[in-house]
Amino acid sequence: MDNNLEHKLNTLDPKMYGEKAEKLFTEGYNCAQAVVYAFNDILELDDKMILSLSSSFGGGMGRLREVCGAVTGAFMVLGVLYGYSDVNAPDKGDHYTRIQEFANRFKEDNGSIICRELLGLDSGASEPIPEKRTKEYYEKRPCPKKVYSSAYILASYINEMA
Repeated sequence: MDNNLEHKLNTLDPKMYGEKAEKLFTEGYNCAQAVVYAFNDILELDDKMILSLSSSFGGGMGRLREVCGAVTGAFMVLGVLYGYSDVNAPDKGDHYTRIQEFANRFKEDNGSIICRELLGLDSGASEPIPEKRTKEYYEKRPCPKKVYSSAYILASYINEMA
């Protein structure tokens, strides 16, 4: 990791990243996209690529209501920053420890990492067609706050690891 990136990772403003992710979500990006894209100032990845890559994970993985997209988005950021690309990497366990630690922190603050539990739904997938994003949609859903929470926790955690 270069010195400039190390310095950036030591000085992330959790509130700013939380607000940025929440704003992206309310602009129409899904939960995973909002979290990943909020951190693209440090990831410096192609916008279209990062948004396309994360697009499948909204709604708990394609509206299957499994792992929350805000959590999956954070996992993606951690993967880009700290993940491995060598199949023989000796530190795979270190990376998975980071992933589990983030998941535990999110669960501690939000009660679960499972989309349907966060939404108070019974079970199973939702229809694949998402609801229209209206004022009423945002008022009845906890999603904007979960996106904020994920980005806030992630920025705080990255600061600790820097």
